[in-house]
Amino acid sequence: MAPWQQLAEQHRNGQQAAIPKAWIIPDSKISQLVGAGTPSEGSLITLKAAQESGLLSPLELEITEKYDASDLIQKMASGELTAEDVTVAFCKRAAIAQQLTSCLTEIFFEEAIARAKELDTQFKDTGKTAGPFHGLPISMKDSFCVKGHHSTMGYVANISRPAAADNSPLVDMLLEDGAVLYCKTNIPQTLMTADSENNIFGRTLNPHKTSLTAGGSSGGEGAIVAFRASPLGVGTDIAGSIRIPSLCCGVYGFKPTADRIPYGGQGDTPFPAVHLPGTIVPCAGPLANSVQDLEFFMKTVIDKQPWRYDHTSFNVGWRSLESSADKALTIGVLPEDPEYPFSPPVRRCLDGACASLAAAGHKLVYIPEDKLSSAGLAGRLAYQFYALSPSGFDSREEIIGEPQVTSVAKGVHPFSQAGFPVDPALGLEDKFHQLNGARDAFAKAWQKIWRDNDLDVVLAPGANTTAVPHDAYGVPVYTMIWNLLNASLHFFFPAGIIPYGKSSKELDSTPFKPTAPFEAEYDPQAWDGAPCAIQVVAPSFKDEECLKAMRLIDQALHRT
Repeated sequence: MAPWQQLAEQHRNGQQAAIPKAWIIPDSKISQLVGAGTPSEGSLITLKAAQESGLLSPLELEITEKYDASDLIQKMASGELTAEDVTVAFCKRAAIAQQLTSCLTEIFFEEAIARAKELDTQFKDTGKTAGPFHGLPISMKDSFCVKGHHSTMGYVANISRPAAADNSPLVDMLLEDGAVLYCKTNIPQTLMTADSENNIFGRTLNPHKTSLTAGGSSGGEGAIVAFRASPLGVGTDIAGSIRIPSLCCGVYGFKPTADRIPYGGQGDTPFPAVHLPGTIVPCAGPLANSVQDLEFFMKTVIDKQPWRYDHTSFNVGWRSLESSADKALTIGVLPEDPEYPFSPPVRRCLDGACASLAAAGHKLVYIPEDKLSSAGLAGRLAYQFYALSPSGFDSREEIIGEPQVTSVAKGVHPFSQAGFPVDPALGLEDKFHQLNGARDAFAKAWQKIWRDNDLDVVLAPGANTTAVPHDAYGVPVYTMIWNLLNASLHFFFPAGIIPYGKSSKELDSTPFKPTAPFEAEYDPQAWDGAPCAIQVVAPSFKDEECLKAMRLIDQALHRT
């Protein structure tokens, strides 16, 4: 066994040992829970795997399935539920999710339950909660540092590094506000693919259909929230890493304006990384099972003045929009890029959403196709910006000391056939100058679209596919377009995902072949049952307006 394999196995054994023996599912039972050999094999949510595991009491099922995060906080604040009851329920369900989907990295259930007991004692003694997140279990993407635990970042080499000596600023804020942290969630090697697999913790599976990707790079968060083993999760996004797992796993996700939620204190890669000012800015944001919980997270964190904890955070407080009456929205509909056409389920989902929104009284503006503002151009520009910091993503085996996982080894080079916007042969200074000029022109094109049509938000698919079979996710141009503008231009475009419908082999049987390289071949049978979603986008710093629009759109789409 190679040294890297020994390290990985040892770390996995420690992870397994952190799950109480009473919560371990026998292999024979796992086969039953995943529906092995049946037409529904791998459809964990449809098969009610958590319920059928026999590990959750009626109260624990009620806690994890009946309420969203905001409801749970209210019930703990009123004394109807204890923090211990809620924490044990989600730790147990997370243990089940881990055994069925490999969604976790670091597990600290024992610490979480001890903290919940302390919060209950404090509440009993004082009659006061510890803060707005009092007693709420929150899962965190592996990249966030939690004191005393590893942030392996998907690299075996990081196992040999000491556990984190300090918390990420956001972790400190959540703990001060009464949250209970109980686990960290799985990510891909390099964090730059949409398939969350690494050589330490393996591959995260999609709870809706385990033969499909859970997305990435916050794939563990998408899976654990979809399995209802976390009431609220935190991911990061530089090319769609919150929104891709959200759309793949059928949950709500929000990419805020960069640096409104503190991103600082992330784990390190095992080799020096170069980050140039003016390149694409990553951000942190929530995943949940309702728009209400996304709003609650955003408001609560920003009300705590994150700029006091993280020097990179904007000093911009949360704005209440409650005084303004709900009104009909003017919604721009993003045009399909001919290079990245919508697959049948995505097209049906978007058409259905537009029809429902028009019926609800909202005004739809169909934005004309224009190469100067296209998703494909955004993807090309974004790819060249990512490549400006090659050492940050250098995944050659001789550099990282372990084999590349499949999605990384594919080396998706999305634009080789269509050409780059800026000559790759240019020197760094000239290339950087030209890329900034091209991005500036792209931003101005979008500013004109917004102004000329007096738009409130833009409606778009999160991708031209749903969740796809493992290692088949193509170039995420429909999410990258909004990250491209998250840089030095003061265009930040917050964007959120709303789950809406599912792929159907009966309804989506139209033959379809992708035109761009690396795109997944459409297979109605393989994609059947995959969640569909739409994406809602707003202008810079209008996170509040974006979330309000998401709430109105969600209501229109899910009217019964």
